[in-house]
Amino acid sequence: MTTWPDDYVTANGVRLHYWRTGDGTKPPLVFCHGFSDNGLCWTPLARALEEDYDIIMYDARGHGLSDAPTTGYTDEDRAADLAGLIQALGLEKPAVLGHSMGASTAAVAAALYPDLFSKVLLEDPAWFDRESRRESMTDAERAAWLEERRREILNQKKLSREALIARCREQSPTWQEAELGPWAISKQQLSPNVLSGWQTPPRPWREVAAAIRVPTLLITANNEKGGIVTPEIAAEAQALNPKIKVVHVPDVGHNIRREAFDTYVAAVREFLAE
Repeated sequence: MTTWPDDYVTANGVRLHYWRTGDGTKPPLVFCHGFSDNGLCWTPLARALEEDYDIIMYDARGHGLSDAPTTGYTDEDRAADLAGLIQALGLEKPAVLGHSMGASTAAVAAALYPDLFSKVLLEDPAWFDRESRRESMTDAERAAWLEERRREILNQKKLSREALIARCREQSPTWQEAELGPWAISKQQLSPNVLSGWQTPPRPWREVAAAIRVPTLLITANNEKGGIVTPEIAAEAQALNPKIKVVHVPDVGHNIRREAFDTYVAAVREFLAE
């Protein structure tokens, strides 16, 4: 059980909930979670880094305890939320670390608000080398697919915390126990409103990568195990922007920090210390 204080800010017109490990006397570090997670899904990493950093773990809109408006779930909306959170908290050039959807949010925010961050760390962002299945669907196919996803979210919300933990333990047997509780609670909290953003194509990743002006760490995984960013995309990102450094973790999938925690922490620590 965490004892970190939590609070709310209004950012970009939305009430966002966050947890904070520090009091502003250490370098600020903002964590942006992935789709369907919440801020406390960063708990093991926050515990590993809180002695050295003032860590802010916020719930994205539609997730955790934050507001869940019916619209506003594009990359640009989430980037504006993040920028508003940083402004509301008075953070001075924090570093930002995001996973999956949160990595895409952090990258887009760094591209749109170039003076916002000191460093950017991206854990397997949604940078695809081809049009996604969702983008290639007809309107009717997309509507049916989104309705199916909505039912999945609603059905998952009906499950008990214990049932969700058991499911997670079965699906992800290598995760440490501290990951399971926050993961389960986040699934109960998720609003189906988040799906409205899936009707809008994401901002092209090449445009985003090229626009980032601060040192950036791109952490990639094994594509055969579920990693999104391919070696080709990682190489192209570096060609587009020499500020991007790549660390590849070869034996794990999309949830890199959950599957290779020590390796991940070492890479993050080293980059933040540079």
